[in-house]
Amino acid sequence: MIYIREMLPDDVSEVVKIERLSFSTPWSETSFYSEIYSDHSITRIAETNGTIAGYICVKRMADECHLLNLAVRPDYRNQGIATTLLNNVIQELNKWGCRALFLEVRASNYAAMRLYAGFGFKTIGVRKNYYLYPAEDAVVMMLEL
Repeated sequence: MIYIREMLPDDVSEVVKIERLSFSTPWSETSFYSEIYSDHSITRIAETNGTIAGYICVKRMADECHLLNLAVRPDYRNQGIATTLLNNVIQELNKWGCRALFLEVRASNYAAMRLYAGFGFKTIGVRKNYYLYPAEDAVVMMLEL
């Protein structure tokens, strides 16, 4: 069973481990703390069998929101964790009155793009050389809420 809860400061060290396993330019602990303490952010953890299996961070800016970060531990992928996290956050964004959710994803991250497309995200553009290490374009996607 997947349990979703707020991300707490005590979770950050485990979240950063997942972040480092998932991204070539990972966020710092400070970045996660900034989101946890922001009044305009949603930070959630997915736990399964007492283990932090994934997390999501979303920022609200007026009536638009931006998915900043989403990752699942490699050994817990393809078990519905990212889907559960996204469903949870989208419900919250609807309560907040957000009209759209935006994100950037590496052009080579086909699994993530399939996940987002399954939620109804549409590709709306490309940001050239958005990512570093390795350099790569970002696909910009949007979900109307």
